[in-house]
Amino acid sequence: MADLILYVGNKNYSSWSFRPWIALEAAGVPFTDKVIPFDFPAGNPEIRKISPTGKVPVLYHGAVRVWESLAIIEYAAELFPDKGIWPADAAARAEARAISMEILSGFHALRNACPMNMRRTPATVDLSDGVRKDVARIETIWKTALARSGGPFLFGAFSAADAMYAPVVNRFEAYCLTTDETVLAYMARMKAHPAWQTWEVAARAEPWIVPEDEA
Repeated sequence: MADLILYVGNKNYSSWSFRPWIALEAAGVPFTDKVIPFDFPAGNPEIRKISPTGKVPVLYHGAVRVWESLAIIEYAAELFPDKGIWPADAAARAEARAISMEILSGFHALRNACPMNMRRTPATVDLSDGVRKDVARIETIWKTALARSGGPFLFGAFSAADAMYAPVVNRFEAYCLTTDETVLAYMARMKAHPAWQTWEVAARAEPWIVPEDEA
């Protein structure tokens, strides 16, 4: 089998790169990651060379190219069906995919106001009604899934759904967006995961600073 190569952006900022990276790493999928930093005002031209969209992440597997975070996760789940990337139960798997699509297509107010930043010292910011609405919906998603599964992660074992929400965990912490005890406990478990810690160490060691993402 050809090696998997996952091209990612800055680990400090690239929420879309973080999602498939932590999904693969947590599942024990063998892959190599290559960072292409977006540290140029007009973007890094090297990204256009390896990605049909000019964006990261993108997965190379021999002649196969897969872009977009959720598509990469789905491809890996099909390639490694024994890794448990999605919940084994059909109903849980359907819900996990539904909430993953919800984060994929929604929560624009939260994303725009509170960019992922692994190095940010937690501090509050002024929140719009849209951000508050996004936060409340995400809290409900997490608490509902945790109550049903019993934890420790959204569907019991760490799954693709947790990976899709991993950047939100950082946002909730970095901008002090929640005081809910159940949510905070889930966030602590996410941050304690070895895959998370590996990413965070690399993110904090990066030299690049992108001013527009330093909200």
